[in-house]
Amino acid sequence: MSLLLHVKNTIIMSFVLVPLLLILNVHYMLPALADSNSNVYIVYLGKRQHPDVELLTRTHHEMLSTVLGSEETSKESMVYSYKHGFSGFAAKMTEAQAQKLSKLPGVVHVTRNEFYKLQTTRSWDYLGLSTTSPSNLLNKSKMGNGVIIGLLDTGIWPESEVFNDEGLGPIPSRWKGVCESGELFDGAKACNRKLIGARYFIRGLQAEYGQPYNTSANDDYMSPRDPSGHGTHTSSIAGGSFVANVSYHGLGLGTVRGGAPGARLAMYKVCWQLYGGVCSDADVLKGFDEAIHDGVDVLSVSLVADIPLYSDVDERGSIPIGSFHAVAKGITVVCAAGNAGPRAQTVQNTAPWILTVAASTVDRSFPTPIMLGNNQTIMGQAMFTGEDTVFATLVYPEVSDLMVSRNCESLSSTDDWMAGKVVLCFVSEYNMSLLDDGIWSVKEAGGLGVIVARTSSDYLYSYATRFPCVQVTYETGTQILYYIRSTSNPQVRLSPSRTHVGKPLSTSVAYFSSRGPSSNAPAILKPDIAAPGVKILAASPPDRPTNGAFAFRSGTSMATPHVSGIVALLKSLYPDWSPAAIKSAIVTTALSADQSGGPIFAEGEPSKLADPFDFGGGIVNPNGAADPGLVYDMNTEDYVQYLCAMGYNDSAIFQLTQHPTVCPSKEPSILDVNLPSITIPSLRKPTILTRTVTNVGPVNSKYKANVEFASGINIAVRPEILIFNSKTKTITFTVMISSAHNVNAGYYFGSLTWTDGGHVVRSPIAVRTEVGESFF
Repeated sequence: MSLLLHVKNTIIMSFVLVPLLLILNVHYMLPALADSNSNVYIVYLGKRQHPDVELLTRTHHEMLSTVLGSEETSKESMVYSYKHGFSGFAAKMTEAQAQKLSKLPGVVHVTRNEFYKLQTTRSWDYLGLSTTSPSNLLNKSKMGNGVIIGLLDTGIWPESEVFNDEGLGPIPSRWKGVCESGELFDGAKACNRKLIGARYFIRGLQAEYGQPYNTSANDDYMSPRDPSGHGTHTSSIAGGSFVANVSYHGLGLGTVRGGAPGARLAMYKVCWQLYGGVCSDADVLKGFDEAIHDGVDVLSVSLVADIPLYSDVDERGSIPIGSFHAVAKGITVVCAAGNAGPRAQTVQNTAPWILTVAASTVDRSFPTPIMLGNNQTIMGQAMFTGEDTVFATLVYPEVSDLMVSRNCESLSSTDDWMAGKVVLCFVSEYNMSLLDDGIWSVKEAGGLGVIVARTSSDYLYSYATRFPCVQVTYETGTQILYYIRSTSNPQVRLSPSRTHVGKPLSTSVAYFSSRGPSSNAPAILKPDIAAPGVKILAASPPDRPTNGAFAFRSGTSMATPHVSGIVALLKSLYPDWSPAAIKSAIVTTALSADQSGGPIFAEGEPSKLADPFDFGGGIVNPNGAADPGLVYDMNTEDYVQYLCAMGYNDSAIFQLTQHPTVCPSKEPSILDVNLPSITIPSLRKPTILTRTVTNVGPVNSKYKANVEFASGINIAVRPEILIFNSKTKTITFTVMISSAHNVNAGYYFGSLTWTDGGHVVRSPIAVRTEVGESFF
């Protein structure tokens, strides 16, 4: 099928489903308009009034001719004639001509054509980093040129097209790393000017395991090669090169690239396939050590420990220890928040020197038609790329009220009643493994497909297969069940999924994304930020080493390299900024509302408005972070003061810092740690805390404070106005917080914003009132 025909058919199919012409999705670079006064407009004429498509086409041309003046001009200007699911056309014309045409009889409305380009996952254009905008962070930073991103992960598949080094200059001279050879990995050939380093570390795992690691039995490689695809996927998201015409069996078609396509990549394989995937602390710490030595600028770590967490100074916590040393050397460390949501206090990687990332959705979905035997069509979500099922019997596992109800997780391959039918089932609990088993059982039993009803709209994995597994809400599932119970021969037809981008889809925090507050240090807001982590299309190991391959994955593992790529762009633009300054810029400029202006929700049971424990400062806003105005900066001494405030003794802190430390006799307040956020987990009396901001915007600037908070929480900022000039670049202010509540309460949320009329520097605030003994 030709490219234009594919686009045309996609548009027509979309408009069959939607009565209004909203969005045109394109996946190729649009040429500049020859006539800047003309644009493409979509003319919607409503329901098709005549079965003769040729007559409809002539009607469209005649209508356009009345405005443009001639039939010849009409033919030149016509882009598409929509004549199957509805009547209408798209044509190039001026705004005045479009207004004139909109007044003709029979015209429902005329709308300006909007263009969306599907990118890596859609996420980079969604975040405002389109390659076509000369003024955004991507192009200001020359796509991260000269910055080195290191990843601690499962390895890498170097043959993937996304690691090509076309257009890149010499490897930065400061680079000290190597490209290590090993099993099916020739270091001399695997690395280039994009992938400049690759190492693997397994001795810690082998020592713990007590025997040599059997790579054959575990489908692994004793080398930096990636067996699972996790490291390849995260690497390509962070800094992959451009690869055009990429999709997953036609879904998400577009150009794949990383956040910083001009950056260099270095892989440190620290995770292995044993028991489904393990990473030894010793190996992880060695990875940090070598990465610091090699000269990386950013470290992307999509790894988490189990709950309960180790303390920041516990030698078993290789990530807080390794990241502390990396940050001390000026390396920004970006880590995953974890996939244990939506439960509270499940966020991981909570040390204040780490930039911790939650996962959010993007404005892309994969609508999948479910046509019932009563001619009702319902839209579900799936990644079904196979053939239409045609009409088949639709069944539901009815059981006696005296028996345990059958849900999706309880389906068995021995359930022969599913053979040759489509099964409707309801999810009873959020357990990916059990749900996966249940879906697989339907296929093994000879079922033709499964409709899964669940409470969350998105989930961690994508059942991407030619076997149809369509997800609907509980409400929709109940409607389908009513249909089944109302007829003696319920039928259903499942059709392949399609790709939809843009409105009316909104942003939400993913169901699985781990939530705060931190169980380790509740006064330190975590996560810090949220970024796209649901159904992300990026590189993956292929079936054969010489073929390129791409796959969808979901998780905070995918959100983390999104932020790592953005950090690389910021590092390229501001090479002297500290990790704390970069983190502050990202947190204080984040979006707390959807790009359309609506609220951001956090998926859960039930869904709710997102708060700082769901997404920290909000959804990452790269272009805002490039010009934050003010930053809350910190250095190693500030982090040591945090450790003292946490009550760790001098010897324990020495184990982490490797520098003699004597904490002050009066324990410092953890509330004074100079974070770009404020969290008070136990407000018993009026409390005063301090923050210090550094001006990184115009030299002569005047900022005014603005506080937003729930009723009953009182906040006073002194001074309320900050004046910067050539001599005053840093100012300390105080915040007094008190509560009018006289009972123990949950957290209240608000914000402190500094603005100079252009910059908006927003710090999230979370406060919990306690007036006495807490009982729970």
